[in-house]
Amino acid sequence: MNTKSAIIANAIKAIETEGDAIKNLASFIDDEFAEAIESIYNSKGRVIVTGVGKSAIIATKIVATFNSTGTPAIFMHAADAIHGDLGTILKDDIVVCISKSGNTTEIKALIPFIKSGPNKLIALTSNKDSYLAQQANYVISAYVEKEACPNNLAPTTSTTAQLVMGDAMAICLLDMKGFSSKDFAKYHPGGSLGKKLYLRVSDIATANLKPQVTEDSDVRDVIVEISEKLMGVTAVVKDKKIIGVITDGDIRRMLRKYDNINGLKAKDIMSVNPKKVESSILAVEALEVMDEHGISQLLVEKNEQYFGVIHLHDLIKEGII
Repeated sequence: MNTKSAIIANAIKAIETEGDAIKNLASFIDDEFAEAIESIYNSKGRVIVTGVGKSAIIATKIVATFNSTGTPAIFMHAADAIHGDLGTILKDDIVVCISKSGNTTEIKALIPFIKSGPNKLIALTSNKDSYLAQQANYVISAYVEKEACPNNLAPTTSTTAQLVMGDAMAICLLDMKGFSSKDFAKYHPGGSLGKKLYLRVSDIATANLKPQVTEDSDVRDVIVEISEKLMGVTAVVKDKKIIGVITDGDIRRMLRKYDNINGLKAKDIMSVNPKKVESSILAVEALEVMDEHGISQLLVEKNEQYFGVIHLHDLIKEGII
């Protein structure tokens, strides 16, 4: 087998091995899993997630997922815990201990201290006969038959299984808490994801210039307004209400149609019933309107009065697209 063929074959085998193991995890979702989730939901404290080695790395990701979906959580390394970090655990907290074997030295040293307090212990392990499982109040099985590693040594399938079970726990808690997209936005204010959930049309329009003319404005004034306000469009306004729109495309069509533009007014070239949106809607909803109608600008109104303009480039700049 040549090198490329071997690489492809090994990659496929690793993915299939882990995929089969993940599918099998569904058989471990039982009443005890549900009871463990209920104990977290009913707790007045936080979730302390601990582990060692690769399991500790998975624990940090599970903590991040818990926190981002409304379940307060803290990572505590099991080795550090027995050297002073046990003070991290408060009386109302629940401890989730992650370990494939459930019999590591650090875990065996840590568990008696946890058990001596009022805290409930949830084991996330591949070994239901382990010391960890025997001492835990609840056991969540993340059993895997073998690692993707050809020597069955490097934590691969087992850590993937731990990660998936952690995600399952977080999603169950998210649903029980009624955690919505608005709640999600509170925890993700940065980046394009957060902006899709909280950035509103008004936030963008207020930062842009506000092109507007009246229906009786001379077309030369219309051209100047579109040019100076840099939006490629201007609203035609009467009594603060939008009655039409003129785009730079309308200007080009006008110049092709008329040899003499003297005497032409905005009302002669404007489009009536332009596409517009309320200032209060999300920017991502405005993008959907643009996509639906194949346009790159939208007029914005607030309380049925002209508010401003947003451009497709604004949404690109904000990372909405």
